[in-house]
Amino acid sequence: MDETEFWELVDATREAAEGDPEEQADLLVERLLQLDPEMVLDFSRHFEARYNRAYTWDLWGAAWLLLDGASDDAFDFFRCWLIGQGREMYESAVHEPDSLADLLDDFDEEFDGDGEELGYAADEAYEQLTGTIAPDLGIAPAPAEPVGAALDFENEQALADRYPKLWERFRLRD
Repeated sequence: MDETEFWELVDATREAAEGDPEEQADLLVERLLQLDPEMVLDFSRHFEARYNRAYTWDLWGAAWLLLDGASDDAFDFFRCWLIGQGREMYESAVHEPDSLADLLDDFDEEFDGDGEELGYAADEAYEQLTGTIAPDLGIAPAPAEPVGAALDFENEQALADRYPKLWERFRLRD
């Protein structure tokens, strides 16, 4: 599975799920079950590489604003959700997290931003196909700490300065 096929599968399941991340995860498992186990592992490698790439302080700050706070786990689930939004949104957000203010039509912190189940879809499909747990993917591990300069998420002025569009659009809504 190449990168284009990976993103096509992500897009097709998101569109069919009408943006519901849990439904998207279920549809993704169904689609992955139609592939051979090695293709499922390829999908998992693409997913994990993007998940690891999104482990940055800058993106965590954006998640913090959108989710009105984001623990370690919440940020993990946010990164899965972001991958589930497709290539354009993912690449834009990783490059410039404040761009999410322009890319998101709406954001409901109770519904959006949590793609936990998406993170398990490939493992679930592989296990159903083979009866075994997926082997090591052979990709570089995630960094021990987020990449970039740490941010003080409790400093509202620093967040407003770093993410002016997100701050104006989503934080000031409260």
